[in-house]
Amino acid sequence: MTAEDSSIEALGALADPVRRALYRHVADAAEEVGRDAAAAAAGVSRSLAAFHLDKLVDAGLLAVSYRRPPGRGGPGAGRPAKVYRRAEAEFAVALPPREYGAAGRLLAEVVERAGLDRELQAAARAAGSAEQPSDVLAALRERGYAPFLDGEVVRLRNCPFHALADEFPALVCGMNLALLEGLAGEGWTPAMDPCAGGCCVSLSKNNNH
Repeated sequence: MTAEDSSIEALGALADPVRRALYRHVADAAEEVGRDAAAAAAGVSRSLAAFHLDKLVDAGLLAVSYRRPPGRGGPGAGRPAKVYRRAEAEFAVALPPREYGAAGRLLAEVVERAGLDRELQAAARAAGSAEQPSDVLAALRERGYAPFLDGEVVRLRNCPFHALADEFPALVCGMNLALLEGLAGEGWTPAMDPCAGGCCVSLSKNNNH
């Protein structure tokens, strides 16, 4: 099976609306999600949620682990419950095939070799500023950052530039920070503050807004 075939099969698992709802809930959650919480979020029974969640695991879209509820341990605590989180694997399908990722890597390599970091950051900041959204969190969700509140800080569960950031961390993370500085405007302060398994930037609300 080719990589494209695997991606098509994985994404095909999301054709069912219940699976899409479950996947979105788990993917957007800041922590691992149990079957009861997932079922409640999707408005379905626990047994139906369990069936679809395990199908999403089989498709490689979710990962599973086991844990006991807080405060329950030792003999008589029962079996650990299954909990789910978004899988680390990425799936993308372009029909007909496109090579945007390869072009992105080539462009990043050229920019890095030429030492054009500041120019890239200026362009990213301008691109973010041009949008000027009235709802910054909604704009972050639309861009795939999956924001969530951690106390008074907004953390970003997903990095839309993950593959490039792995290869060119300084270049891409600097571009990402500049982009979010422009997008956030004066109401928020983005800063380099990596979220485990997520984006390298967090945002703090400015007190005077």
